[in-house]
Amino acid sequence: MTTAVDTNVVVALWHLDPALNSAAQSALDSALARGGIVIAAPVFAKLTACPGCNQAFLDTFCRDAGIAIDRNVDEGTWRIAGRAFQAYAARWKRQGAPDPRRTLADLVIGAHALHRGHRLLTLDDRLYRAAFPGLRIVIP
Repeated sequence: MTTAVDTNVVVALWHLDPALNSAAQSALDSALARGGIVIAAPVFAKLTACPGCNQAFLDTFCRDAGIAIDRNVDEGTWRIAGRAFQAYAARWKRQGAPDPRRTLADLVIGAHALHRGHRLLTLDDRLYRAAFPGLRIVIP
């Protein structure tokens, strides 16, 4: 089964803290052994904001790590993400907060995994469990 990878797992992989990067590496190795690994277009875009990153570096990193990049986010994914973001914003406002903390990109990442039938490897299971109850989530 293919595993979609959240931005925070790749960032943890690059972190200087050996506990974080070794847990991320182990989780990625396990996911690769179970099937393919993919990142959605929003993950790729968010990773370009990391220090020392650019698109050429990310293309090379993903190719060398065996991570596919799914640059196609289709209508079904956008619809799922839109509904999830609407529900997330409503939950956030019910708690008395003025604006949601998360961006739509975070929910597109989860919607992409759900719509494509992938598992999602993330360090932030709370958001994805609330937004996508049917999504299979893997935590390092």
